[in-house]
Amino acid sequence: MPAGRWSPVELAGHECEVYEPPRPSEHGFTVIYLHGVHLNGLSDNEAFCAEFDRYGLRVVAPRAGRCWWVDRICPEFDPQLTPFRFVQQDVVSYVAETWGTRPPAIALLGTSMGGQGALRLAFRQPNTFPLAAAISPAIDFQWRYDDPADDYEAMRAMYADAESARQDTATLHVHPLNWPRNLWFACDPADDPWHESTQKLHMKLAALGIPHEYDLETTAGGHGFGYYNRMAPVAIKFLAERLDQERLRV
Repeated sequence: MPAGRWSPVELAGHECEVYEPPRPSEHGFTVIYLHGVHLNGLSDNEAFCAEFDRYGLRVVAPRAGRCWWVDRICPEFDPQLTPFRFVQQDVVSYVAETWGTRPPAIALLGTSMGGQGALRLAFRQPNTFPLAAAISPAIDFQWRYDDPADDYEAMRAMYADAESARQDTATLHVHPLNWPRNLWFACDPADDPWHESTQKLHMKLAALGIPHEYDLETTAGGHGFGYYNRMAPVAIKFLAERLDQERLRV
């Protein structure tokens, strides 16, 4: 079991989970964790919590349904507030009011749907979110638009067709002159089709000269928590080290 403590909180009428490690960072470093489409949290995940404990990272994990963390109304989440604005405004404000922590001492971390959400937020708001780590990011989510599974029903409520979803993917939000300073992402080569879309993002960032770290070679079972847990130490170490760099930079 985690050495720290998870507690429920409600923000703007929505449930979140908050993790307090045994010895929080003296600098207030905080991670916002964005869940995947299957809505799995980290409250019983020893692999992630052990790393949060190691670096003294507080965590806020908002619950937002199968929303893809986009800046569109998702009826499954909220009739007036977009998931994107919920994180940018309400979650960030909670971190500031509760612990006095403000950007750039706040990092984004996500898996699958949440991985692409973390990248999207960082690309859209690089001053607020200059640090992001994504494990198995489901970047080109338009590929799942016509999937009849219930997991993708919310996507069809937000976009008229697959093409409108494609035009709103994280890769197309990369700005060549305004980008987050600290990016890390990884995807298992066996993770089809998400590995291909992650490769495309890497190639675009490289072509634009945007610094980033990535791992597209490590394999650990494809898409799922087997791989997420394998990559958690690398992802969280990256965030912890870059949080400290940002502190010294300021």
